[in-house]
Amino acid sequence: MSRNVLIIGATRGLGASLATHYASLPTTSTVYATTRSSRFPSSSNSNNNGNSSAPNHDKIRWLVNIDISQPDIGDTLVTQLVPDKVSLDTVIVSAGYFGFESFDQPDWEKQIRMYTTSAVGPVFAVQALVKASLVGSSGSKIILVSSESGSIALRHEKEGGGNYGHHASKAALNMVGKLLSLDLKDKGIAVGLVHPGFMRTEMTRSVGFDKYWDDGGAVTPDDAAKSLVDFIEKDFDITKTGTYWAPRGPRDIGTAEPVLGKGLPTPLQLPW
Repeated sequence: MSRNVLIIGATRGLGASLATHYASLPTTSTVYATTRSSRFPSSSNSNNNGNSSAPNHDKIRWLVNIDISQPDIGDTLVTQLVPDKVSLDTVIVSAGYFGFESFDQPDWEKQIRMYTTSAVGPVFAVQALVKASLVGSSGSKIILVSSESGSIALRHEKEGGGNYGHHASKAALNMVGKLLSLDLKDKGIAVGLVHPGFMRTEMTRSVGFDKYWDDGGAVTPDDAAKSLVDFIEKDFDITKTGTYWAPRGPRDIGTAEPVLGKGLPTPLQLPW
């Protein structure tokens, strides 16, 4: 059965790799990929340093001017999708922003942008898609890309404090996903939260985390995308709606064993 997939935030990093990977699957009909730009992105590819950017494939259809941090996110999405009379089987919200902060230098504007991108925009995007009947068939899946950094239980003195907006906005996203799962369960729509892995991307490099890539087991966006898609298509369904997972297991979560113990499974359900 052919499936239609929407990737919100697909011009680089994990989103670009997800779009490319889904487009390569014979079971995929169309990948709807979003960009904040008013133009269709030029084609590119990815490399092991995380410099992935807009993919090009005959199954990918670009949606422009889609900015999840803006209040018109829902209307702009729906306006471009309705003419196709599309039924989306899988929606992945991958758009993200990470602004580095410390206790000595918190940043108001960065925090507002992180909360809006991570925990406000997804509500309006999902609500608009469901109300327009673009998502709604039993068996549909909505995946919100979170992070292990959003787990309060996994925060440990080993890693210290700081980065308030990043961690707290992901914790807020986890609550958003849980609430959406309750609102959408009767429609047969499964909502999942995922930590896709510690990745070698421009986002982690921009906040200085590239110095931890090797010791932290960071993977390329392509590797993370493959394991995430395998989890979504093979393991995740309505029985897991409203839950929080690391498809790649504990391997890149430095506090997993100190908090949860040894012998942890893959995929790993994460604590809130």
